[in-house]
Amino acid sequence: MKISAIVPAYNEAARIGAVLEALLAAPSVAEVIVVDDGSTDKTGDVAHRYGVKVVRLGENQGKGAAMAAGAQEASGDTLLFLDADLTGLTAQHIEDLVQAYRAGDAEVVIAVFRKGRMATDLSQRVVPFLSGQRIMGRQLWEKAQALANTSDFGIETALTKLAFREGWRQKTVVWEGVSHVRKEEKRGFWLGLCDRLRMYGDVVRSLFQRI
Repeated sequence: MKISAIVPAYNEAARIGAVLEALLAAPSVAEVIVVDDGSTDKTGDVAHRYGVKVVRLGENQGKGAAMAAGAQEASGDTLLFLDADLTGLTAQHIEDLVQAYRAGDAEVVIAVFRKGRMATDLSQRVVPFLSGQRIMGRQLWEKAQALANTSDFGIETALTKLAFREGWRQKTVVWEGVSHVRKEEKRGFWLGLCDRLRMYGDVVRSLFQRI
């Protein structure tokens, strides 16, 4: 099993380093790919300094498209997707996710947060399928390829719907102490709120999209 980690990133220069440090310290990860999704900051440059593979998209295409671009460049037969704005992530968290997948009783394993931020913990208890931290085989991802190119922030919802439709076995692993940087912290309250509402809109559209 060769594991390729894919990190879609848009304007995450100030935050992506912590995620890359954890990935590079995880012995099970053979390859790390950052997809700079048309960032206007130095996201790609920061990633490049860590010695990982960097795929630069000319313009912002959305999370689903960035994930697809990373998968296309990956050489592994197993794909590990992580968000670029995680806080509290360690190599052990990543190893726990990998080991849960290697157990062989699930085809998709999703990490959910606990004991991080209250709001994030609550949302992941209610809708764990929205977590962007997951590991799956390349063959399953390729079944969702066309879907991934059109689903932006609804990509996790769309993948989960496809998993239920096709009967993929799924399970979750708890990551204690891990959370996200809130959009309002990144861009200020109003711009961050607009981004959040757009994300929720993508999720809702994905729920009603036929697969």
